[in-house]
Amino acid sequence: MTALRYQLREPRSWESMSRRHNVEYRKFYRIVEWEGDLRAELEALLDPAEIEFLLKKKNTATQLIAIQSKEIRELTVEGSLGEFPRSEMQRTLSLLLDSQGKCERIKNFPYPRQFATLNLLFVWLFILMVPYGLLQEFEKIGAAFTWMTIPASVVVCWVFHTMDKIGDASENPFEGSPNDVPITSLSRVIEIDLREMLGEREIPAPIQPVNNILM
Repeated sequence: MTALRYQLREPRSWESMSRRHNVEYRKFYRIVEWEGDLRAELEALLDPAEIEFLLKKKNTATQLIAIQSKEIRELTVEGSLGEFPRSEMQRTLSLLLDSQGKCERIKNFPYPRQFATLNLLFVWLFILMVPYGLLQEFEKIGAAFTWMTIPASVVVCWVFHTMDKIGDASENPFEGSPNDVPITSLSRVIEIDLREMLGEREIPAPIQPVNNILM
């Protein structure tokens, strides 16, 4: 989970975090993966030799699953692990790899730009046409209500424009925006649960929100 969240937070050219308004807003919260170092995170979890091997690979998370699968096979050959536990552990690794692949496809393959372009075009076309449609309806009520076209048009256009922006922000749930999936917090919760099940005493604290933003 630690290796995967660092990979998912890596910037991509089509993401929007480099835009001026997003850069300005980043001062209100922290992105741990951008401030920290993967090596430092792994030092508390792995042997130095494994860390050196993994950091030379492009996909650290996949290599970790491969190492775990290899160790499970070795334990089975030695007779230290029964067939049923081996099968269940391999199945768990397969599920982890499948879930990782889904996250990576979301991260690494941008939404087709023609959808975003057409949506933006249609929204602005709708915004330009709304006042003319509302004007006739308010005129039917009475001439005194004609001025209501302005505030009504603003409200309707704001709703549709905001929906378009929400859709645009939801395309990249791992880019480091305040609306991201909180993968840092989720990873820490899983780490805490695993360490408690192993009986460890040095348990890390949960990730706390900064300015009501949980990453």
